[in-house]
Amino acid sequence: MSIIGNKIHRIRDLRRMTQKQLGVAVGFDEKSADVRIAQYESGTRTPKQALVEKLAEVLDVNPRFLADDEILGAEGIMMMLFELDEHYPIIIEDCEDEYGNKRKGVVFDSILMTGFLSEWQRRKKDLADGKISKVEYTEWKLNWPKTTDDCGKHEPSKEWRNV
Repeated sequence: MSIIGNKIHRIRDLRRMTQKQLGVAVGFDEKSADVRIAQYESGTRTPKQALVEKLAEVLDVNPRFLADDEILGAEGIMMMLFELDEHYPIIIEDCEDEYGNKRKGVVFDSILMTGFLSEWQRRKKDLADGKISKVEYTEWKLNWPKTTDDCGKHEPSKEWRNV
């Protein structure tokens, strides 16, 4: 399964849609809709950008979430960090986890990134504390940055909490 195919599959399942329902919703013929979506999910076909945007619209996610970025795995993450360091200088810190195990922490020398990470930290804590559900946390991530409220400083442009 391709990275984008895996993402489409996960979100389609989250939205409780069949392959046929998703295919029809993005404009495929009903007879072949499920086959086309299966091809994208399995990685035998890669959707063009216009289809990625339509899939994102139907699945109600930020189109960038569906990007077929090759960041899975340690090597891909390192390459991404190297590139990020060019734009948002990174500081690597020694730290310990709650069990005293030595770890490395990545700190961005950027007010903007600090704000983004602060909100993410808050959402993860809200999830751990039971203040939000796993579904709400997932919705927050899938539609970020429209779901951001800058740690309570304003209303998000897209609602993500089940009220």
